[in-house]
Amino acid sequence: MSTKTKRIISIVLMVIPSLILIMSAVMKLIGAEQVVTGLTKIGLGNYIKSLGIIELVSVALFIFPKTHKIGFLLICSYLGGALSIELASAQPPSAAIFLCIIWISVFLKDKMMFLSSSENK
Repeated sequence: MSTKTKRIISIVLMVIPSLILIMSAVMKLIGAEQVVTGLTKIGLGNYIKSLGIIELVSVALFIFPKTHKIGFLLICSYLGGALSIELASAQPPSAAIFLCIIWISVFLKDKMMFLSSSENK
């Protein structure tokens, strides 16, 4: 696969979950009824706005090249927590799908993110 093809695939795979996370954050910030009901039911009702802000900041950091790595780690952490909640409440693990897509996109963009420091030398 050529470098240009990898770059295009990586960008597309980064944009899809980023847009969904932005949409999710906006729904939390505007207080969409379905989101408020779902998060209140699992005990996160007091943190809805905070979760929306965390999502937006994480995606913003992920999109900008200089802060891409920290954004990647924050999104992985956020989606890991979401996956834990989904599994604990017997919901389909949709966060795992987004997590896999983000990992693949970052791997295609920068394989060095997944190598240990001894392998970087």
